[in-house]
Amino acid sequence: MSTFVFDFSQGNKDQKDLLGGKGANLAEMTNLGLPVPPGFTITTEACRAYLANGSEPETLAAEIAEHRRALEEQMGRRLGDPVDPLLVSVRSGAKFSMPGMMETVLNVGLNDESVAGLAQQSGDERFAMDSYRRLLQMFGNTVLGVDGHVFSEELDRLKSRRGSDADVDLLTEDLHELVSTYKELIRDHTGGEFPQDPADQLAQAMRAVFDSWNTERARLYRRQERIPEDLGTAVNVQAMVFGNRGMTSGSGVCFTRDPASGMRGSYGDYLQNAQGEDVVAGIRNTIPLAQLAEIDKASHDELVEHMETLEHHYRDLCDIEFTIESGKLWMLQTRVGKRTAEAAFRIARTMAAEGLIDLDEALRRVTGAQLANLMFPRFDTDAEQKPIARGMNASPGAAVGKIVLDSETAVEWAGRGDDVILVRTETNPEDLHGMVVARGILTSRGGKTSHAAVVARGMGRTCVCGVEAIEVDVSSRKIRVRGGPTLAEGDVISIDGTTGEVFEGPVPVVPSLVVRHFEGEVDEEDDVVTAVAQILEHADAVRRLGVHANADTAEDAARARRFGARGIGLCRTEHMFLGERRQLVENLILADDNVAQEAALSELLPLQRRDFVGILEAMDGLPVTIRLIDPPLHEFLPDYTDLSVQVSLDDERGQEDGRQHKLLDAVKRLHEQNPMLGLRGVRLGIVIPGLFLMQARAILEAAADRIDAGGDPHPEIMVPLVGAARELEIVRDQILGVAKAVESERGVTIPHRVGTMIELPRAAVTADRIAATAEFFSFGTNDLTQMTWGFSRDDVEASFFSTYLEHGVFPVSPFESLDTEGVGALVRTAVRLGREARPELGLGVCGEHGGDPASIHFFDEVGLDYVSCSPFRVPVARLEAGRSALERR
Repeated sequence: MSTFVFDFSQGNKDQKDLLGGKGANLAEMTNLGLPVPPGFTITTEACRAYLANGSEPETLAAEIAEHRRALEEQMGRRLGDPVDPLLVSVRSGAKFSMPGMMETVLNVGLNDESVAGLAQQSGDERFAMDSYRRLLQMFGNTVLGVDGHVFSEELDRLKSRRGSDADVDLLTEDLHELVSTYKELIRDHTGGEFPQDPADQLAQAMRAVFDSWNTERARLYRRQERIPEDLGTAVNVQAMVFGNRGMTSGSGVCFTRDPASGMRGSYGDYLQNAQGEDVVAGIRNTIPLAQLAEIDKASHDELVEHMETLEHHYRDLCDIEFTIESGKLWMLQTRVGKRTAEAAFRIARTMAAEGLIDLDEALRRVTGAQLANLMFPRFDTDAEQKPIARGMNASPGAAVGKIVLDSETAVEWAGRGDDVILVRTETNPEDLHGMVVARGILTSRGGKTSHAAVVARGMGRTCVCGVEAIEVDVSSRKIRVRGGPTLAEGDVISIDGTTGEVFEGPVPVVPSLVVRHFEGEVDEEDDVVTAVAQILEHADAVRRLGVHANADTAEDAARARRFGARGIGLCRTEHMFLGERRQLVENLILADDNVAQEAALSELLPLQRRDFVGILEAMDGLPVTIRLIDPPLHEFLPDYTDLSVQVSLDDERGQEDGRQHKLLDAVKRLHEQNPMLGLRGVRLGIVIPGLFLMQARAILEAAADRIDAGGDPHPEIMVPLVGAARELEIVRDQILGVAKAVESERGVTIPHRVGTMIELPRAAVTADRIAATAEFFSFGTNDLTQMTWGFSRDDVEASFFSTYLEHGVFPVSPFESLDTEGVGALVRTAVRLGREARPELGLGVCGEHGGDPASIHFFDEVGLDYVSCSPFRVPVARLEAGRSALERR
């Protein structure tokens, strides 16, 4: 029989799958002897059974009752006792942290009788009534489904009548009135009474936490963070300790290092006379943790000691929640803290230097997504700026956009292409969809541990919190800056998440220091840049997988090399035919005999050769994979509708243009219902052989030029869209004939290889036959994904992908991260068959997936030699290739 409930003393930090992150860490702190209020955890298995069957397992109620009685005995108090009641908190706790996405209910066990016992036992009636109104508010919203604004509006109305801005100023009689009002609200909105039975409260709260796993905001967060849908959440039932028992009590959240910068020290927020939810909700502005030493030095010093214990035990930045009840410190939660990209690299490097972790672990602690975040631009300090306010630097970066005052507007405006800054008094979990689409987030309340700050850091969004000078007036759709301007929704502001500054109007942005480091432009020392360089150096030392770049110009190739690329994995030659050269391609298409065709090709040849010389020079000594022209020829012709209108107008004016008519005839002739499946790639090279031959000659002559100049070129000629071995044989024989001729003409031996892209399912499953001719494969995963799924990328992402994501058809777009089950199976098959036929076969990938962290791990695992991605993704790919190597040890 399964056990669904475990006491805190029965678990440890390695049981996150069963106990959830919060439950496992509560157990670990209990084992360490830290002052943790006792309690028990209802497992994720119970949640999964509940969600699957619509009801909890048969034995669960009895197990909860048994653990509740044990907790009552341990505490010497009984849940709901009218004389000396035990109260408990009921909190969610999934394997992966989902801050604010699921439910919490505090003060469970209070009712009309036990609240009097709490008042008598504590000697503080105001505290007891405040605790009761909090339970009614949280239970009413979380469990009974009453809109939370209904309660907050009544609280604000009462404070306004009393002439107060803070709930701590309300008197005991005010709280009696508020409790009565809240009970009436529950009755009016649900048709029933607030449950007075504490056991019923506990059971309903548990179910509400289970149900919160499937709320829209929780599902959206999991999609955003790529957390599996089937994990479920644990529920932690813990004896309450009270931070709202007066000014010698309070609650706080702290970090063993600054989660924004990674600097050593004690960082956090503390709020006197408050429960923990007040801190993270940002309803009152907190004080820095350092000020706690002035208020309660003994508790502060004990907290610092426990923080050091936890950091050394976990060997990582720890995020800690605590409460002080009448001068007694209690540790309520710890977890490995979320951090900004800057903090992640700084912490990894400094902890390695301190000997807490080794360089392998430092590499594991950072991600490609974090490195990409560090490469974001920042504000130009030399540009004109109009600072209007300053808050807390909650999540770094530079964000410019139009002010929007609610999440619905953010989604609407972002959907039409506007950059937006979500400005709120404080955010709550319902704002997640607006936070996802916003460039940045600005709140007038809250600190570095508020909901806005925590979620923004997790998503890599720029965020400034606690800008007290800003009043957000949603009703008039304006924000008012104390001593500054009044701005309307739609006005542009700029926010700096690194400094906390807010600027009126747009501020220009400049490349990050990390990008400038890769470009060789940084003179000053910067410890984050140093951390990135050291960790990347270690990644390069441990990785097996090579990293190449997609580059179509000499400038891009040079940049890729500066960023650490060890070759070009994809040079798209069709990009060289655009702009002023388009007319030369038109000449080729309009050629009506071999002489005209040869003339058109001879005009293109020197231009192509010059392009290739520059790229080969930039990548001297390294492989350069050049794809022969891939798209259908009609892409180089004018739009049919536009051309038809122009020809008709010219004819009406008596300005008939013979070339325009020929172009229109060519457009009609080359029109295809589905051009991506038509005359393109290798098919084009077979039908118009002179085109591929001209490109092959340009590549090989460019290589000969580089050899003559003392260079060391390594061109690789890639034939696209091959589906049958015979197609490649035909084109390869032609290329080898050109190579022989160029070598004879120039008197040099040109090192080169001929291979193909694997972008059709048929090519993947017949890879052994194709490998008999090909010297290398490069997986074109963009087209391979389209062909495998039957998706037209240009159409489906906008039309129905959002619906597919909501329904869990796939957790992330297969164009963003490789579909390892379907497309990945084809890659595996092609790798196995190709290497069986030709053991020395070169294998790489040149689709967009080559720069995606999750996909890179897959490509390493299946045995590719390299990934190729855009130059700016090269450092990310290097890092993830190193992390993948450690993962596979």
